Amino acid sequence: MSIDFKQETKSEQKQNVTSYINKVLSLIEKEQINQEEAAWITKETVDGFREHVNPGFLEYRKTVTEGGQFAAVEWSDNGACFKDVNGKEYVDCLGGFGIYNVGHRNPKVVKAVTDQLKRQALHSQDLLDPLRAMLAKILADITPGDLKYAFFTNSGTESVEAALKLAKMYSERTTFISTTRAFHGKSLGSLSGTAKGMFRKPFLPLIPGFRHVPFGDIDMMRKTFEVCASVGEDVAAVILEPIQGEGGIILPPENYLKQVRELCDQYGSLLIFDEVQTGMGRTGKMFAAELYNVVPDIICLAKAFGGGVMPAGAIVAKEEVFKSWFPNPFMHTTTFGGNPLACAAAIATIGILIEENLPERAGVVGEYFLNELKEAAKGHEDKVQEIRGQGLMIGIEFHKDEIGYEVSKGMFDRGILVAGTLINSKTIRIEPALTISYEEVDKVVSTFKEVLAQVKA
Repeated sequence: MSIDFKQETKSEQKQNVTSYINKVLSLIEKEQINQEEAAWITKETVDGFREHVNPGFLEYRKTVTEGGQFAAVEWSDNGACFKDVNGKEYVDCLGGFGIYNVGHRNPKVVKAVTDQLKRQALHSQDLLDPLRAMLAKILADITPGDLKYAFFTNSGTESVEAALKLAKMYSERTTFISTTRAFHGKSLGSLSGTAKGMFRKPFLPLIPGFRHVPFGDIDMMRKTFEVCASVGEDVAAVILEPIQGEGGIILPPENYLKQVRELCDQYGSLLIFDEVQTGMGRTGKMFAAELYNVVPDIICLAKAFGGGVMPAGAIVAKEEVFKSWFPNPFMHTTTFGGNPLACAAAIATIGILIEENLPERAGVVGEYFLNELKEAAKGHEDKVQEIRGQGLMIGIEFHKDEIGYEVSKGMFDRGILVAGTLINSKTIRIEPALTISYEEVDKVVSTFKEVLAQVKA
């Protein structure tokens, strides 16, 4: 009788994989892990990234090492902080690039998701799912002006893709105006609006019809509208972040957004606000559009929309615009967008933001935070170029990339997580949970001051 060694190898492989899965699941189940388990998790994480995820992350994450060892393997979180596998606690001022507006694992969001999970996790895709309808109604009530209809996504780049497609269907125009330093995502449509050449060049040609003008330059915006109209390439929409996030926390000049709104109205173009990072209370208002008293035709949401528990996003549009999708609601779809778990998380998140007045709190705490950081930077003007922000969306810009890197690393070693922005590497961001305490703010500021004094210009 012949032996099938190949089949025997497959059987052993299945046993090994099953054993590995069971070990991982047993660790997930534990409330506490011991030092031996923490060491195993750290080794498996680093080896897994090197061999099966992307070894580039290990080089990128050199800012979160201690003595050459990869200590920063995150394992648990709560409030405005998270812990690594060794139990060291960090104040999270990166906040998942702005995800944790209501804090890490907010119990109300977790409860809403787990309650929904006990009944139904995902919907059938064919029948009408109730939470999607209820969340859409809530969004119509809280978004600015006459924004009314919602389409749900899983991420920010998906929200931007949906907005761009909706704008094209509305007018059948194909020209879009974006801005320098813009970041709208990395899928092909949203990447066409994103400004950084490093992200764009490998994937050229992108979606045709995109033009970029300097952010804040209303004269150049006006001239671009005029040129597009004169050559028969009328503008479908302008897409803007009300405050640029990845560009380095760049605030718009006074009246800029209102003037863009007026240009869009003049030329029959739509205005899309990408509030993936500025939305859900981050800037001191529920939406940054309210800060500037401007109502867009389409607003894009994600990041904090899922309460830091579920991946979730949305666009909300005026009826006149959204009705392009009425005749065939399958013109743009996504399997998991608007699923019951994500909707439960978003509904709970909005409830928390309103009940606990977190947008208003972000404005007050953010002003205190900004002023304290500026005070801490006094005497270090040779290192710090500018500290700016709105609400709890703050950027610290240095004269050189290297200074920002050293400050980030120094703060991390002392239990504060910050990071640079994707478009402007000289700027590190401060985007903590909107629930961050004044004591935690003071800890961040004192650590920043201490590190800044030790870093060379």
